[in-house]
Amino acid sequence: MEFKDYYEIIGVAKDATQAEIKRAYRKLARKYHPDVSKEKDAESKFKELGEAYEVLKDPEKRAAYDQLGAHWKAGQDFHPPPDWGAGFEHSGGFTGGDAAAYSDFFESLFGMKGRGGFTGAEPQFRARGEDHHAMVQIDLEDSFHGATRTITLRSPEVDPQGHVVMRERTLNVRIPKGVKQGQHIRLAGQGAPGMGGGGVGDLYLEVEFRPHPLYRLEGLDLYLELPLAPWEAALGAKVKVPTPTGTIDMKIPAGSVSGRKLRIKGRGIPGKSPGDLYAVVRIALPPGDSEQAQVLYRKMEQELAFNPRAGLGV
Repeated sequence: MEFKDYYEIIGVAKDATQAEIKRAYRKLARKYHPDVSKEKDAESKFKELGEAYEVLKDPEKRAAYDQLGAHWKAGQDFHPPPDWGAGFEHSGGFTGGDAAAYSDFFESLFGMKGRGGFTGAEPQFRARGEDHHAMVQIDLEDSFHGATRTITLRSPEVDPQGHVVMRERTLNVRIPKGVKQGQHIRLAGQGAPGMGGGGVGDLYLEVEFRPHPLYRLEGLDLYLELPLAPWEAALGAKVKVPTPTGTIDMKIPAGSVSGRKLRIKGRGIPGKSPGDLYAVVRIALPPGDSEQAQVLYRKMEQELAFNPRAGLGV
């Protein structure tokens, strides 16, 4: 998937005002409209223009797009970064009509496949203020113990000169124990103000866990790579295993092989039905960088008659 430079497509500078973008789009839309244009590939250019304008006319989409634009050029192979959308506050709502009319690049950022929450029902005018949404990243340990975290959210607004600028606000957020990946934390009264005396909207924070140096998350279960010495795996042993709530002693069955999953019940994400922790065996070989180690390896070679490739038929 290629990165699209929407500013280049419309022919404006990256610091163009909203009015300048609108004028440039209208001029090119008249030029490439399929009903009147005799330009080559007018239909595809008109479609591309519409997609670019859908992003740049909307301060929220434009601000989000600008976060990526500084690091990519048109035509470069593109995949949204893992933290795409984190800390970006928006009103929700994909208002671009038929999502099929847009490219995979657009869909990856703002469509139903996009990460960071640019999805949902189209905003509607009503007395109550709009709900806002943002994706926040927290540490895995916050789910086990609960926490209060200070988060900074960024949201776009148009200044008096017509430029899109970012506004920041800081909130203290209580992370409940047992919060899960993808769960929403509701902050009442932290959305947009209402109209005509209506109530203030709410803010919904979608939780995502930061990558952890030890654990891999699958649903409510955690996976930990557990290195074992060859003799521990072959003969069995009792070893110490880290868990998010503290170190435990674990019995290793004799004859364990690499890839074997040893289940520790109830040590995954906490809750009414907690997940499990799986220690995945990985055989760690002692280095053969000393004379004594090499003598031992030679002895093993001679006495064990072990062929690790026997299953390959060679």
